[in-house]
Amino acid sequence: MKNLAMWAVIVFLTIGLYNMFKNPQANVGKGNSIIFSEFLSEVDNGGVIKVDIQGNNIRGVLANGNTFSTYSPNYPNLIEKLSEKGVSISAAPLEDKMPSLFGVLLSWFPMLLLIAVWIFFMRQMQGGKGGAMGFGKSKAKMMNELKGKVTFDDVAGVEEAKEEVEEVVQFLKDPKKFSRLGGKIPRGCLLVGQPGTGKTLLARAIAGEAGVPFFTISGSDFVEMFVGVGASRVRDMFEQGKKNSPCIIFIDEIDAVGRSRGAGLGGGNDEREQTLNQLLVEMDGFDTNEGVIIIAATNRPDVLDPALLRPGRFDRQVVVGLPDIIGREKVLKVHVKKIKMAPDVNLRTVARGTPGFSGADLANIVNEAALLAARKNKRLVTLTEFEEARDKVMMGSERRSMVMTEEEKTLTAYHEAGHAIVTINEDAAHPIHKATIIPRGRALGMVMQLPERDQLSQTREQLHAQLAIAMGGRVAEEIIFGEDKVTTGASSDIEQATQRARAMVMQAGLSKELGPVAYGSNEEEVFLGRSVARTQNMSEETSRKVDSEIRKIVDKGYERARTVLTEKIDDLHKLAKALLTYETLTGEEIENLINKNIYPSNKEDLKVEDEDKGSALSSMGLKPKIVH
Repeated sequence: MKNLAMWAVIVFLTIGLYNMFKNPQANVGKGNSIIFSEFLSEVDNGGVIKVDIQGNNIRGVLANGNTFSTYSPNYPNLIEKLSEKGVSISAAPLEDKMPSLFGVLLSWFPMLLLIAVWIFFMRQMQGGKGGAMGFGKSKAKMMNELKGKVTFDDVAGVEEAKEEVEEVVQFLKDPKKFSRLGGKIPRGCLLVGQPGTGKTLLARAIAGEAGVPFFTISGSDFVEMFVGVGASRVRDMFEQGKKNSPCIIFIDEIDAVGRSRGAGLGGGNDEREQTLNQLLVEMDGFDTNEGVIIIAATNRPDVLDPALLRPGRFDRQVVVGLPDIIGREKVLKVHVKKIKMAPDVNLRTVARGTPGFSGADLANIVNEAALLAARKNKRLVTLTEFEEARDKVMMGSERRSMVMTEEEKTLTAYHEAGHAIVTINEDAAHPIHKATIIPRGRALGMVMQLPERDQLSQTREQLHAQLAIAMGGRVAEEIIFGEDKVTTGASSDIEQATQRARAMVMQAGLSKELGPVAYGSNEEEVFLGRSVARTQNMSEETSRKVDSEIRKIVDKGYERARTVLTEKIDDLHKLAKALLTYETLTGEEIENLINKNIYPSNKEDLKVEDEDKGSALSSMGLKPKIVH
C-alpha cells in the first residue's frame, strides 16, 4: 500500500506540473478574450477607456469596467484611431531579457523531479546503501552489542564447538598469550552442521563475548547479476575490516558464493566465481589481512571449493552437531527461562523423548507448549503441554474432527495394539511411552517408544526387534480380521522395515549369506532438478542374493510378530478395547494393564470379570479370527 500511494502521488504531481508549465503564456492574460473586430467596434463606439499594448498583445479596460484581451495583426492606423477616441494608451516591447533564477528553477522543476524519482528507485534496487554510486559497496552490517546481546551462556548442547570458538575469542582479547610461543591466530573458522543446530547463534555469541567489531553478511549479498560487483563488495568488506582491526567478519550460508568453480552444466557462473576468487585472495594472498578473522557457516561443506578449505584460509572446521540427551536438556533449560513452567515438568523426560532434535526444534517445542497453555487459559506450562507440543512437532496436529467409522476405529485400535504387544515382549525394544488411535498428520494412530539414552549404534538384536515391531500392526490385522480385511494402513511400516533390512544387508554387513561386504548405497544425486539414485554396479546373481536376504530378514520379523501375537491374543484384545474406549494410553498404563491387570485410575469401568475376549468386536458384528 505504501508503494501504491507513492506512485499515485508521483503520477498526480507529474500531471499537475505538466498542465501548469505546458503553456506558461496562457495564464499571463487577464480578463475575457475578444476577437479583434469586436475590439475595433468597441473603440468606434467609445467603449474602450484604456489599453496596454505589448507587441501584438493588447489588454485593456472597457467603459463598463470589464477587462479584455485580444491579439492585433499589423493594423497601420490603430494608434491614430485610439488617440482620436481619447483612449489612454500604454505600450512596451516584448520581454527579451534573461529570465530570473526563480523562473529557471520553475521551468526545470519537472525534469529535476523526474531525475530525483529515478535516483530514488535506483537506491531501492541497490539496497539503499551508498546511493546510485554505491553498487559495489559491501552490505556487511556491524552488530550492536547493546541490542539483543548473546553470550556463550545462551548457547547449550554444543560444548566442543564452544570450546573451539572460545579460543578465537581469547586470542582477540589477549593475543600475547598465544603469540609468545609462536602461534598464529586462525585466518578462518568454518561452522559446519545441519540446519537448526545453532551455527548462527554461536556466531552471535562470539560477537557478544569478543568485545571487538563484528560484521555480519550473507553469502547471497555478494552475488549480483553484473559481473565484478561481488568481487568489489568483497574488497570493500575487507577494507572495512582493516579499518576496524582486530575484528570478526561472519559470512552466513557461504555455500552461496563458495561452491566449487567450474561445476555444473555449461561451465560455471562468472560472477560467483570472480567473487570467490577475490575472497580467496583477500583471505590469503600477497596482501594479507592481519587481525581480520573470517567465520563462516554452512550446512553443505561438500560443495565448497577445495581452495577455500585449505590451511591458511579456513584453518578450522568446527562441527556443530545435533545435541545428545544431556545437551538437549541444557538447550531446554536455556529456552524455558522465558516461560512460566509448572514444577511437575521434568526436562530430562522431555529430552529423552526428542532424540535427533536440533536446537531450533527444541526451541519450537518450548514455544508450542507455551502457546498451548495460553490457549487453555493456564497460568503455567505443564508436562502435558510439552508432550502435546512434541507430538505436534514430530507428527502434526491431532485430527479429532476426522470422521472415522466404528470399523475403522476398531481396525486402528488392533493395529496399534499389535505394535504395542510386540514391543512389550521384545527384550531389545525401547520402552513404550504412549499409544493412541487419535489421527495425527497422515497417521491414523501411533505407538511411541521412549529410548532410555541416545544410541550411536544398534545391535543385530535391536534391529530384528524393530522389524518385528514394524510388522506387528499388519499381523494383528490378519489375525483378527482375516487376510481379506487387511488394509493399506501398514504401508509405511512395511516401507520402513524394507529400508532397514536393505541397510542391514547392503551397508552394515549383517547378512550371514553375503557377509561383511558393502554392496551399494542409497545416496541420491540431484541432476536437472531431479533426485537420481546412485548405487554401485552389481551382477544379476548378487542382486538376486541381496533381494533374497532382504526378504528373509523381513519375513523373520513377520514370523516373530505372528508368534508373539498368537501367544498373547488375550493381551491384544484387552489393549485394543482400552484404546477404543479411551483413545490414548501411557506406557505405564499399558504395562500395568497387560502385566499386572491393574487398571488406571478413573478407568476401572474397563475391568469386567470373565469378559468375553471378543466383546470389543461383537457389537459391530465382527468375529475374531485367528489365522495360524
